[in-house]
Amino acid sequence: MEEGSNWSCFPSEEALGIFSSRLKPFSIDLFDLVRNPKKDASFLPEMASFLRRAPPEALQPYLDLTLLPLLLLLDVAVKCRSEKKVDLGASLGALVVSDFVAENMLLCLEEILKKCHLGSVDQMVVVLKKLTSGALLSPSEAAEEFRGGIIRCLRAMLLRLHPCSAVSCTCKQVSSLAPVSTETLQPQQTLMHYQGGECLIAFLQSEDASAAVGHLLSLLLQIAEVEAARGHLGSGRLRKEAFLTLRVLVSKVGTADALAFFLPGIVSRFSKALYASKSMITGAAGNTGSLEHAVRGLTEFILIVLSDDANTYGIEVSYSDGIAFSPKNRRNSQAVLDALRQLPSSSLIHSENAVTTSSIQSVLASSSNGEVHDKTSGNSARPLYVKRTKEWVEKTSTNVDKMLSATFPHLCVHPSEKVRKGLVDGITGLLSNCGHTLQRSKLMLLECLCVLVVDDSDVVSVAALQSLESLFMLEKEVFSEDEISEIFSRLIERLPIVVLGSDETIAVSHARRLLALMYHAGPKVVVDQLLCLHVKAIQFFDAFSLVLGHNSQYTGSVNNLILSKPLSVGYLLSISELKAGSLFGYSNNDAAYRTPSGASKISVLQDKGSENSADSANGDSEFPRMPPWFVHVGNQKLYQALAGILRLVSLSVMADHRSKVSLSSVIDIPLNYIQKLISELRMKEYSKVGWQTWYSQNTLGQLIRQTSTGVCILNEMIYGLSEQSANFYKRLFRKSGSKEKDAPSEELTFKSIWKLFQGKDVRNQIIYCVGSILHEYLSYEVWSLPIDQDSPILEHERESNLSLHFFRDVTMLHQVIIEGIAIFSITLGRDFVSGGFMHSCLYLLLQNLISSNHQIRTASDAALRVVSAASGYSTVGHLVLANADYIIDSLCRQLRHLDLNPRVPDVLAAMLSYIGAAHDMLPLLEEPMRSLSLELEVLGRHQHPNLTVPFLKAMREITRASRHEASRLPNETMSFYEFVNLKFCRMENRGKMDNIQSSCGDFVTSDKKCVDLSNADIPFEEWEDLLLKLNDMKRYRRIVGSLVGSCLNAATPLLGSMTESACLVALDIIEDVVSSLAKVEEAYKHEKEAKVVIEKAIQSYSSNGDEDTMDPDDDPDENRLLPAMNKIWPYLVLCIKNKVSVAVIRRCTDVLSRSIQISGGDFFVRRFHNDGQVLWNLLTPSSLPLRMKHTSSQDKRPILLPYRNTSQTSEDPMAEASSLKIQAAVLIMIADISGNKRSSSALDAVLKKISSLVVGVACSSVKGLQDASVKALTGLANMDPDLIWLLLADVYYTMKKRNIPQPPASELASMSELLPPPMSSKEYLYVQYGGEGALVDIDPSSVDANKLIGTIHRGRRVNNKRFINLV
Repeated sequence: MEEGSNWSCFPSEEALGIFSSRLKPFSIDLFDLVRNPKKDASFLPEMASFLRRAPPEALQPYLDLTLLPLLLLLDVAVKCRSEKKVDLGASLGALVVSDFVAENMLLCLEEILKKCHLGSVDQMVVVLKKLTSGALLSPSEAAEEFRGGIIRCLRAMLLRLHPCSAVSCTCKQVSSLAPVSTETLQPQQTLMHYQGGECLIAFLQSEDASAAVGHLLSLLLQIAEVEAARGHLGSGRLRKEAFLTLRVLVSKVGTADALAFFLPGIVSRFSKALYASKSMITGAAGNTGSLEHAVRGLTEFILIVLSDDANTYGIEVSYSDGIAFSPKNRRNSQAVLDALRQLPSSSLIHSENAVTTSSIQSVLASSSNGEVHDKTSGNSARPLYVKRTKEWVEKTSTNVDKMLSATFPHLCVHPSEKVRKGLVDGITGLLSNCGHTLQRSKLMLLECLCVLVVDDSDVVSVAALQSLESLFMLEKEVFSEDEISEIFSRLIERLPIVVLGSDETIAVSHARRLLALMYHAGPKVVVDQLLCLHVKAIQFFDAFSLVLGHNSQYTGSVNNLILSKPLSVGYLLSISELKAGSLFGYSNNDAAYRTPSGASKISVLQDKGSENSADSANGDSEFPRMPPWFVHVGNQKLYQALAGILRLVSLSVMADHRSKVSLSSVIDIPLNYIQKLISELRMKEYSKVGWQTWYSQNTLGQLIRQTSTGVCILNEMIYGLSEQSANFYKRLFRKSGSKEKDAPSEELTFKSIWKLFQGKDVRNQIIYCVGSILHEYLSYEVWSLPIDQDSPILEHERESNLSLHFFRDVTMLHQVIIEGIAIFSITLGRDFVSGGFMHSCLYLLLQNLISSNHQIRTASDAALRVVSAASGYSTVGHLVLANADYIIDSLCRQLRHLDLNPRVPDVLAAMLSYIGAAHDMLPLLEEPMRSLSLELEVLGRHQHPNLTVPFLKAMREITRASRHEASRLPNETMSFYEFVNLKFCRMENRGKMDNIQSSCGDFVTSDKKCVDLSNADIPFEEWEDLLLKLNDMKRYRRIVGSLVGSCLNAATPLLGSMTESACLVALDIIEDVVSSLAKVEEAYKHEKEAKVVIEKAIQSYSSNGDEDTMDPDDDPDENRLLPAMNKIWPYLVLCIKNKVSVAVIRRCTDVLSRSIQISGGDFFVRRFHNDGQVLWNLLTPSSLPLRMKHTSSQDKRPILLPYRNTSQTSEDPMAEASSLKIQAAVLIMIADISGNKRSSSALDAVLKKISSLVVGVACSSVKGLQDASVKALTGLANMDPDLIWLLLADVYYTMKKRNIPQPPASELASMSELLPPPMSSKEYLYVQYGGEGALVDIDPSSVDANKLIGTIHRGRRVNNKRFINLV
């Protein structure tokens, strides 16, 4: 068997001898098998392998020897199967020729028919007869493999038919318009002209073979239909083989005369198969391979029969008038789109759903009747011939148009790429060769091609684009103006119907069809058809108001509705960037940014953003985006197509410089909706009508929704004028599959047609339109609409049952307006700033950044990032700082009218919280600080009691920013002093060296000696510059100090408030104030040192040594910290005395501890002696009462002044857990103060009392205070370890009866003599020092020497011998 592969290497006679010796035994075995089908047929696979390797030249002489037994065996196999029905799953053993034998026999027959051409018509007729009898077997009679082998054998025979060598033979009339693609078929040998006496192709084209050809066509279609009817049991592969074989048969017959009679039946049955694929996506009917061949087979059949060249008499046009769109003659993209600009567009498709199955059946009936008529009344000599007259062509083209209109549109969105690619090739051929015969279908085919141009697949879109370019290669107009108007009108008229319909794919297809048509038609055609007449423009925008309107949200599924819901936790990316502090060098670990209390944060801005949330939010900054109500449709592709249409409309006005239509007149149409809404809102204010009454009017709710739709339309139209929009069309219509050599022409193509002229007039027109739109967007009436039931504008509304639909509509309106601001910044770029638009919009975006609605917050966050990037700023923080003066000005203007702008404090707090106050911004805060101080005074709190806490939060952010700035001042001033001092030392040393080398006396004797440094290297002007820099630093330090002082004066009285939130925020402010004042004083000291050095340097340049050259020290008020603590102290004591809540008391002790450590303990010695009892009472074992909280808004307690007696005694007993928390906080405060050398002196006057109280707590049975008391004892032991030892030893040795250590010497007193045991618990030292309030029940287990004494042992001044003896 191995020699078979090397036959071509032998001489011909030797090769044929070897081949014959191998082939004859197979033939003999075949004849034996025919006589005895039950005989062993194991040789058949070997024979098939042998034939597969045999060369055609060697096999051709033995065709009869091998073909005859195979056909006889085939006849037996077919006969035994046709006589016995084989049910599914039944035994096949009763068959004379088993499936194994039959299938291998067909493999051998297929190889012979592939490699050998039939010698005569009779031989071909015999083969066709045998194969046809096998093809007639049903699925119940023969297996799928057997029937598939029959079809493959038939196709192999047809593929082996070659044209003859006779020049005048009719086989040369085979049409070349629809050749079967070689990629679809098996690789074939190079075709040779057949030299025999009979031409088999001519026979197939003859009248004698018409019946056989028709029978084969019908049989192949029937096989495909049977498999489709079997559903999932049917074979998609067999259906594909049938369609492919039919294509081969049609291509071999290849003449209109021979195939025209069969056109109605073939087209109708193909169309039925294609139409069924709309609902059948699985099984044999939905097989993509079979559908591809069905599309190609249908178009190839129509091309052969209805081509313009084959029907010149029927359409009454000469060949010269025909349109030949040959892809070989394609021009470049520039010429093609220039031709497209002159073209009318088309409006083709009647409707994807207009032709149903019933219409197909009616066409089938009419086609059948036509066939019968031709058979009965036609020429008797040519019963299967049709004379293609003008009437026949018109009637046939009408029926074909119905078929194509029912099938091709929905195939444009078929999920299979191969099907869509086959459709592109078919449409290209039909438009190129059947333009006159298929006049009715021309527009529909062009629409389908426009859909496929923007296909998601690069293969399909590139092929469609090339076809479209080749189609419009001629300068002659293909479509009339009436056709253009018709297609635009029909597409726009049907757009709302398909979008609001139930089929999503049809809507996408229709929108993409209109988009591609507008793009390739050019701006002039778009303007002429849509915008030239005002009536047409209104109709266009009315259609898009329906398409993009809120009604579209009811067309989607429930799943789309669920997926459109926002996440429960929002993540604002720009805020997270600002909170990270990368802009101003903030550190998350910086003490200046610790937030011990959550009450000081803005509640609506607390977002727990994580990395995952950040990743998911990255896509939120892409603009434009689908409007919030359109997401219920659930198709991003649909919105992109609709938005692309709107962008082309605005771009067409600016790209066509000859257009008489202005952009402003087009913009005014959708802008009218928002203008009408503003007018209605003004009428509401004028008539003093409530919101419920106003909204209950029938049309106002619809007006709000129409306004949001109009805003969406305006946003997309303005975005169409940006460079990003041009890139979108380049990506959409120029796929990656296009050739690299076409890349330069792509850029040229787009610019030549849709180029936006960059002239000054055009830019000014765009800026004018954006300004007119923003004027309406920023209207006060629009932003006065409430977004929820808690809006301040509804506080005085008696009717509080507004519909939730109203709030949702208003929210979506605000959201699309905010997104529009971002889009305008993208379009204008730097002009958005220079035109003043950014300054007017920035405050609005910051204000909505703290909106109570998640959608508005997210939109504002994304818009801020887009505006900052478009304006040339790296982050939102840089954007805000660069425009801080505009923002502060808006804040101050609204602070003067708090009744109208109650959320201004929140805006200020949010801005400072997430952006901070940098060097350039702090000076601007003085005016807002004055307004805040006025509002926090008694009168201001009385007028706006609900704004007290928001104002405190805003002030908290000012002190937070001031603290950050103040923390930098000491380092900066210290560095400046070191720099100045080093420079002065170098100058002084250089001056001394020059004086020593000088020959004359350089020393000037006066009250003190000095060195003349006038000849030093450092010029006098440099010292003046340093002095100016020092003055700038001093000025900024004073600004920080002034701001902090104002915050101190405003917030200190609020420490006495009975409101927990106000107390907590006020305590945060006080903590920042104390820290800031300390840093300001420290910076002042360094400034003073630097000033002295600069004075000395400047005086050294004076010839007379006059020291009175600088202003005297004008900083008498730089001692700020201690006066501030003197003012704060009584309010801190009052805050603890009020016992508002556990959180307030704990926070107050923490602030008190930090303030004492910063200010130093000496200042507080007398204060602790006088007022410390308020704190020490918290350590007593008695239960701690809390103030009764009154919920009634009528009973508001006034703020208590320091040391004022009050009769308020209503108190609630404190829970044990709360009491322990307060005592632990006091113990930690004592530990912090006593453990710090700077602050420990504050406790000198009350050391014995405090120590006694702490020892009592440490030895008590309260386990929760053990750790805190040990820390307090450790700190107190640093002050006086003897005292702590005595207090602890007194308790310890009283509880310990045995193993008491003896004195090391007899002359020393024993422990019992030093510390005699108390007669009662009141005689303990800690009780005598601390008073009876310190008396507790001693717990022996708590008196742990290893823990208590060991802790004190770590003190720095502990007497080690005492502890050794004690332990």
